[in-house]
Amino acid sequence: MRLLAAGLLLVAPLCAAFYLPGLAPVSFCEEGEESEGCKSLIELFVNRLDSVESVLPYEYDAFDFCQDTEEKRPSENLGQVLFGERIASSPYKFTFKKQETCKKVCTRSYDPANNADKSKLAFLKKGMQLNYQHHWIIDNMPVTWCYDVEDGQKYCNPGFPIGCFVTPDGRVKDACVINSEFNKKNTFYLFNHVDITIMYHSGKDENWPGARLVMARLRPQSYKHTDENNLRCEGPPMEIPGEFTNKLNLIYTYSVTFEEKNNIKWASRWDYILESMPHTNIQWFSIMNSLVIVLFLSGMVAMIILRTLHKDIARYNQIDSSEDAQEEFGWKLVHGDVFRPPRKGMLLSVFLGQGTQIFIMTFITLFLACLGFLSPANRGALMTCAVVLWVLLGTPAGYVSARMYKTFRGEKWKTNVLLTALLCPGIVFADFFIMNLILWVKGSSAAIPFGTLVAILAMWFGISVPLTFVGAYFGFKEKPIEHPVRTNQIPRQIPEQSFFTKPLPGIIMGGILPFGCIFIQLFFILNSIWSHQMYYMFGFLFLVFIILLITCSEATVLLCYFHLCAEDYHWWWRSFLTSSFTAVYLFIYAVHYFFSKLQITGTASTILYFGYTMIMVLIFFLFTGTIGFFACFWFVSKIYSVVKVD
Repeated sequence: MRLLAAGLLLVAPLCAAFYLPGLAPVSFCEEGEESEGCKSLIELFVNRLDSVESVLPYEYDAFDFCQDTEEKRPSENLGQVLFGERIASSPYKFTFKKQETCKKVCTRSYDPANNADKSKLAFLKKGMQLNYQHHWIIDNMPVTWCYDVEDGQKYCNPGFPIGCFVTPDGRVKDACVINSEFNKKNTFYLFNHVDITIMYHSGKDENWPGARLVMARLRPQSYKHTDENNLRCEGPPMEIPGEFTNKLNLIYTYSVTFEEKNNIKWASRWDYILESMPHTNIQWFSIMNSLVIVLFLSGMVAMIILRTLHKDIARYNQIDSSEDAQEEFGWKLVHGDVFRPPRKGMLLSVFLGQGTQIFIMTFITLFLACLGFLSPANRGALMTCAVVLWVLLGTPAGYVSARMYKTFRGEKWKTNVLLTALLCPGIVFADFFIMNLILWVKGSSAAIPFGTLVAILAMWFGISVPLTFVGAYFGFKEKPIEHPVRTNQIPRQIPEQSFFTKPLPGIIMGGILPFGCIFIQLFFILNSIWSHQMYYMFGFLFLVFIILLITCSEATVLLCYFHLCAEDYHWWWRSFLTSSFTAVYLFIYAVHYFFSKLQITGTASTILYFGYTMIMVLIFFLFTGTIGFFACFWFVSKIYSVVKVD
């Protein structure tokens, strides 16, 4: 049954993904005026809580907050499940246009004599100490906490903290800076009250019934309520002492107001969150930086191809036509060895198959994201799209791997097909499974349910593997790729190489330029994953993706030409490793980001960070290596096809 549900989860988002920007609008009316297309009840949903100081997200229910008596959970797609999103209904329910002031939600009591109470309160304190953030949703839109930052800018955060902590030495941590009353040493301050403002478009001059919500904001507050029957929402803050010795009552309350805002269109209601996020000007700097690198490389490659190569080819062909045969030199000298099959051709062909699969998946996902199909409003759609595409793209992986393996004169075709289908996905799945075990032991919401794991395995073995076999069947039926020159029976000796034409320096240099194109964009992507910021600049990302393709290709072709001129014909593996070395720089940057930008504490969080980083690095390694290899393969085939060889 769970397997069927998981299967349906995979299909559902595909049906919904083609509505821009991802969700149909809902209309609201005042109480007593409801109709079929218009309702008065506004429900607030809660998502998982996360922190920049920990990689472990937790469900709302893991903390001792007010629970909904009839908890409802909207169906989640595969992307949401993989990212650990757990959306549930909450006891915060409002009636459209009905103002509420200091309304009680629930009371939580804690007795130091009760062990269960002690552990619940300890977990709540841990959440405040690690600055865990609530994520609330109204009408599929995040409820934001907007506050002023430097330069008079307003920053809208799609989350707000549980509370904050003043350390025993009097250091004010995180959100405690917003109120000067939060100053008692070794004390926790709980945000037990929220002032919510819901803004709506009244529907004036529009052809829809009722009103539509365009913005939801809140301000977290801390009040020590003394009398449950006479709540005032003012006075001193709600203090929780570091030492739990006396009985404690926590009363949760809220106030809600409604404002008409007809200048915001429903279709652009996310804009204020995205506009408040800084760095768009840095994005343009990033693109200009990448374009300068591309222009520099393109200039180099153009110079080599148009001048040097043109001269080489003319000179080589002239020598052939002249009667007295002179001794050959340069890259023409290795024509009899340049297409000699590489060592470990099996592994190279498997990497190329997997890299092709990842390349097509990334291209289609980013293209759809650019068109707006995978906007932040459509939660989990990006991940779902990527996983489903990867599963369906087994055929090109099998075809490319088989065709290249046949070109390398390989004969163990069964091993080739099995490795293509199982090697890299197996490594990713094993890493993912270990990470999942850690999350499960820690009770995190990011732990994937067993049913979903089975569904992912079923997709892998039931869809991806058979499609890989189909691709491999057609790949092996094709003739091997024809080379423009014949390979000699006896390999020629490679002369002594200078330091720069040795394999390792070339490979290390080759990864620098492609990494230079992406490192600024990489900062925003890592921020969106680990600092829980929204990523929406897919137009920039697609542009950087295209620039990365060009840079990887040109850097590899350039170095390949230099090595062939130095009479070193071992270019197969080197062309793959030159551009894929960018992944090593990606890993180094991820380590730097971990120590300089994140405040992650705890062994489990550190293991998870590096575990997930290794998956990213492997995917990037295969993807960039494949681009470099095929660019170099095309270049080598082209230059040897225009030279006359005896």
